[in-house]
Amino acid sequence: MVRRLFWLGIGLGTGTTIGLLGARWVRRQTRALAPANLAGQAAATARDVGSLFQQAAGEFRRGMEEREAELRPLLD
Repeated sequence: MVRRLFWLGIGLGTGTTIGLLGARWVRRQTRALAPANLAGQAAATARDVGSLFQQAAGEFRRGMEEREAELRPLLD
């Protein structure tokens, strides 16, 4: 009888824990996928991509200026 009560308690505790964690996970996912949050994430991603393009363009210009500086004396 004690064994059955022990395993019943383990089962109830496990079920309750899984239920609570599952409910929390669903709530978090619902908030994360809300339209306002998705729009904010998209805007942040666009800003990051824009920043990367600016950095790449700046590095390209610097490389171009360096190469031009190397070639100028050869043409004069």
